[in-house]
Amino acid sequence: MSEGDATAERTGALLRRMSGRDPGEDHRAATPLELLFDLTFVVAVAQAAAQLHHALAEGHFGSGLVGYAAVFFAVWWAWMNFTWFASAYDTDDVLYRLLTLVQMAGVLVLAAGVPSAFKNGDFAVVVVGYVIMRVAMLAQWLRAAMEHPEGRSGALRYAAGIALVQAGWIARLWAPGVWAPTTFVVLVVAELAVPAWAEYRGMATRWHPGHIAERYGLFTIIVLGEVILASLSGVQSAVTDHGLSSDVLLIALGGLLLVFMLWWTYFTGGEVRLTTLRTALTWGYGHYLVFAALAALGAGLQAALDASEHHAHLTERAAGLAVAVPVAVTLLLLAALHRVAGTGAVARGGLAAAGALAVLALGFGASELSLGGAVLGMGLAVTATLIANTATLRGGRAALPR
Repeated sequence: MSEGDATAERTGALLRRMSGRDPGEDHRAATPLELLFDLTFVVAVAQAAAQLHHALAEGHFGSGLVGYAAVFFAVWWAWMNFTWFASAYDTDDVLYRLLTLVQMAGVLVLAAGVPSAFKNGDFAVVVVGYVIMRVAMLAQWLRAAMEHPEGRSGALRYAAGIALVQAGWIARLWAPGVWAPTTFVVLVVAELAVPAWAEYRGMATRWHPGHIAERYGLFTIIVLGEVILASLSGVQSAVTDHGLSSDVLLIALGGLLLVFMLWWTYFTGGEVRLTTLRTALTWGYGHYLVFAALAALGAGLQAALDASEHHAHLTERAAGLAVAVPVAVTLLLLAALHRVAGTGAVARGGLAAAGALAVLALGFGASELSLGGAVLGMGLAVTATLIANTATLRGGRAALPR
């Protein structure tokens, strides 16, 4: 049977035995269901970024960032868990698809609760949506435990860990307010500990390194698309109210340049090498900050556009830093993750650090440079960082003996 025939037989079957897929499988690509799943999650990402934008525009930096970090964790963690599970146990039969649909419904419930979480600190709807997603994931792991004896020990550990932590999230809804930050941190640590415990103590799941790298890359592109959409919305609002000013034009150009150069930086280098569980977990967990910083860039650009038209309760310096900080964080993280994954995309870590410092300096000097000039300067600084890194890499290869 050809590979195409096997795929056709597997796709959309009524019921198939859930067994671990081959981690060395050729041409292991994202499925249409996984892509639809990603688009559903981006709705929640967009909601979180929109609420962060409003918080920044009102000058509520502390509460806005805390709410954003909490909501984004729920979105990212549910996405990441499904992604790794699907890499190992994607049967793509009717039951698998229905349980995936439940997770998609859960993220929409979560997205509906994001405004209340930011405005009133009420996370009840967010928690309900999150628990719906996690319970569906629990059902998937129990099914894997029943149908794949070789991976049963690891699957049962995942199921037990997920069930215990979800009970904690539900109980937290009745915790006194003073305990809210402490219980949140404890439960986040517990969530992060479950995969390490299950993988090290049980049978390791058969995730596909190439498939995982592709899934993270595709979600990065989708989040960058959200940045472009958020920027376009901000430009349209500014132009409608006051026409196209030089600051709006420069912010739009600088924002587009930032998106393009950060995309280029992410996809520089060769194959992502997730050769060990430690490397894979570092790559996977590190993307929480990558995704969150990229989505926050869209909120920062919108806040900068508001400030340029005097629609926001923040200074030009604060607006400049709202753009600069996510860009600097992304640069540093991508340099670190490229090194961890052995892509060969980083010549010297100091180049990324220098680029990040230049971006932060431009954000800090936005009042003196003008906001538009600062954002455009950030785009040029990231461009220069990428060029310097690429040139250094090529020079190093040329100097190698042949």
